Amino acid sequence: MLWLALLTGTLIGVISGMIGIGGGILLVPCLVYFFNMSQHRAQGTSLAALLLPVGFLAFWEYYRAGNADLKIGLVVAVGFFVGGYFGGAFAQQLSGMVLRKTFGVVLVAVGLRMFFQKG
Repeated sequence: MLWLALLTGTLIGVISGMIGIGGGILLVPCLVYFFNMSQHRAQGTSLAALLLPVGFLAFWEYYRAGNADLKIGLVVAVGFFVGGYFGGAFAQQLSGMVLRKTFGVVLVAVGLRMFFQKG
């Protein structure tokens, strides 16, 4: 099972580094379907993976190429830190079904907006 977790992390890391997505968009569904986790456990496990600076090397490549705004990134990180606390606390009050459906709706909405956006 650990080899599958390492392979999953590696593949998601490659995709995240290539297109700049948060790994949770891919990791949470993988944990639910391939590791048979509940939605709550998958989201918590995804957050555990993000505790370490997992995106540092991908960030460094973008930064070296002049394609990262460090100031904005750090400010967003502070907001993410505070918002994550409240979002995590709120998520514990929701059923797994509501949480999974909400996650799915957000993914579809963002995907459709990006797909149909002009320019």
